[in-house]
Formats: sequence, structure tokens, C-alpha cells
Amino acid sequence: MPDTPKDPAPLPQAPLAYENSDFLDSPDARTLRILAEYNEPMARFRRERIQDTVVFFGSARFRALDVASHELELLDNTGSVAPAPESEQPARASDLGQPETSELRHKRAEAAVEMARYYEDARSLAHMLTSWSKNLPGRRHRFVITSGGGPGIMEAANRGAYEAGGKTIGLNIMLPFEQRPNPYITPALNFNFHYFFMRKYWFAYLAKALVVFPGGFGTLDEMFELLTLDQTHKLSKPITIVIYGSSYWKNVINLELLADKGAIAPKDLDLFHFADTPEAAFAILKEGLTRNHLDTEHPRPDTWSPGAPIPDTPEVSAQELLGPDIAQTRPTRTNS
Repeated sequence: MPDTPKDPAPLPQAPLAYENSDFLDSPDARTLRILAEYNEPMARFRRERIQDTVVFFGSARFRALDVASHELELLDNTGSVAPAPESEQPARASDLGQPETSELRHKRAEAAVEMARYYEDARSLAHMLTSWSKNLPGRRHRFVITSGGGPGIMEAANRGAYEAGGKTIGLNIMLPFEQRPNPYITPALNFNFHYFFMRKYWFAYLAKALVVFPGGFGTLDEMFELLTLDQTHKLSKPITIVIYGSSYWKNVINLELLADKGAIAPKDLDLFHFADTPEAAFAILKEGLTRNHLDTEHPRPDTWSPGAPIPDTPEVSAQELLGPDIAQTRPTRTNS
């Protein structure tokens, strides 16, 4: 008769499925991670009473060191913490005219002056929009300034809204190098995404207007994506699109040539407006947002009264809104 095996040692308690990090980080749970990047932002937007947004795109490769003196630092990659090599940095005032200063650094110095102006223009425009929108009546925040959450133009947009006393959103993205959100984002509206397409969804879903400042691949990607959605009528709402800095953009892309060659229809050139000052951009945005949204909305009398301020308290959760028909989630033993 074979030897009877010894009794096994007691097993530890198995983790709950939604607390099993090995499973949640695996390919099998990808659908759950995607859903989380939809449901978690939606819950926060509801709690913070966000109704819609104005999205700012633009370069994230410059970090403001001293904007007033046009002193900017070029970053190694879009939104990264690490600076680019010194040989690629804009020449400082003390370097200009020196024989060892490269042509590239001279060109970057000129670009730094230009980007510093765009930084201040984005900051000013975001301040104007927030000062106007935060006084609009209703129970939710309207036309909240939203950016990709990083440095450069994104920081300028969040900064202008912050300085105007409004809420402001940052939709950051995990990248394979060190990065951090800019400090002007409203803490409860500071997001970080793993999936680019979920981040793009939230840029488009809440946006009632888009402002495109000078930038690179990422800016071009986001601009043409929203232009395409508008062109093909895939957006269920009118959207006002402002391309800021006509001299920059008309050197980078020739949109009129696309119409001349038949690649787009002549009427597609009406999908956007150029602007070169914060005042001109604000006038375009205010007119478009008012005509397309404020003048066409009919608030329900049971949920809104003219002149009433937006409540300071968070909006109710789905549990609180729908009541006992949804069973309340019990805390797990590890959290109790």
C-alpha cells in the first residue's frame, strides 16, 4: 500500500478577481482596462459637474523657464521631463553672436521667442474663455479648458484657466519615459490614460470647440482627426475649430492646395477659422459656442433656475441618483 501523502499546508485566501493585479495587467483583462478608462473619467466628470469642454492642442516640447524673457527649454520628447541635449537647446542671449554657437541653436532661439508668444497667447485666451464661461448660468460647468496635461501650450491653457479661477482638465498619457502633469490642472480632473484611443475619445466626446496652437506630430494628429470627424458628420454636435497662428500653419500645411487638388471640398475650408490674436480667437469661439449651443438649449425648469450659481458640492453618483434599485457595493474585508 503506497504511503498516504501528508496533509497539504493551508492555502492562502485567493484574491478577488478585481484585486488580482496579475489578471488585471494581463491580455485577458484588456477589455476591463478599456472600460475602466471610459467609466472612471465619466464618474469624475459627473462628480465635478463638467458638461462640456474647449480643447487646446499645441506643442509640448518647450518648457517655460522664464516666459517673460522668452527663455524656454526644449524637451527631449513630447511632454517628457528630460531636456533635449544642450547642442539642440535655443541659444541664450549670451550665446548669440558667438562663433561656436551653431546655426541650429540660433534657429531654436528664434523659435523660442515665437513659442513664448504662443504660450502667452494660449494663457490669455484660456483666461478670457474661463472668465466668460464660469459666469454662465446652469448646474454644470460649461466649456471647461482641457489640454493634454503636459508642458508647453498645454500648460499655458491650464494655467490661464487656473488664473481665472475656473476648473481645468488635463488628459495625460502614459509614455515610455519620465513625465508629469503640469501643476495648473484641477486635481480632481487630472487624468492619466494608458490607451491613446480612450484619451482621444474624451478629447472629442465633451468638446464643443477646439483651438489648435503651433505644434508637431501630436498636434497635427489630433487636429486632423477632429476635422475628419466634423467633415464626415460623425460628431453629433457642431464644433468650432480655431487654428491659431496663421503664419506658422500656412508654412507647415497648405490646406487651400488640398481643395485646389480636389482632395477636400472647397466647403471643407469653412470647417475652421484662422486667428492670430487672443481677442480674435475669443470672438470666434464665443460667437460659435453661443450660436451653436447656448442659444439652442432649453434647460429643464426642474433642474435649473436662471441666475443660480453652480453648486459647490459634488454631483451625485449613479448610486445616489438611481437609489436602491442598484445594490450598494459592499467594502471588501481588506478595505474594511
